[in-house]
Amino acid sequence: MEVLRRSSVFAAEIMDAFDRSPTDKELVAQAKALGREFVHARLLRAGLAWNAPERAAPAPGGRLAEVCAVLLRLADELELIRPSVYRNVARQLNISLQSETVVTDAFLAVAAQIFSAGITWGKVVALYSVAAGLAVDCVRQAQPAMVHALVDCLGEFVRKTLASWLRRRGGWTDVLKCVVSADPGLRSHWLVAALCSFGRFLKGAFFVLLPER
Repeated sequence: MEVLRRSSVFAAEIMDAFDRSPTDKELVAQAKALGREFVHARLLRAGLAWNAPERAAPAPGGRLAEVCAVLLRLADELELIRPSVYRNVARQLNISLQSETVVTDAFLAVAAQIFSAGITWGKVVALYSVAAGLAVDCVRQAQPAMVHALVDCLGEFVRKTLASWLRRRGGWTDVLKCVVSADPGLRSHWLVAALCSFGRFLKGAFFVLLPER
């Protein structure tokens, strides 16, 4: 009961930080909370279950729920363009899911490649999609504990690479300004450029990772 109480208090503090200028520590906590919600949604979509004690469901209509809904909606659009990129991620990276170090190192290598040429919301969405894709692979291969490691790894990457960028934009709520295109061709959509860049980054990550297998 005490653990649940502390979790609820922590969740309330995270959600409150969405409504003001957040600190780097709060941005990281929010990144992980969003990561848990994002992964949970993708696991549900895949028909899989995951036990996350730290996860407190966001209040309907709250900022956390709103930001996560937008990230998921943008990810849906990104994955619609080339769904195979975000499925069977572990197999694409040619990694075993038996080692936490291998999984987190692979994720960080792909993350570094995604953001090697700058930061955009499209790349942030791609980052979350990769994390969720790996999480689905882990749960399917009976390695649910790896999901917690991936969420922690995501938070650490945000702390080192994205926190200052997020802070300059006023925090995670800046993603709410993104407009999802209704054009079925999606030729001019900002996510197209993100996907094309991500394809090159993922290919580059293969060459980083494969020699070490």
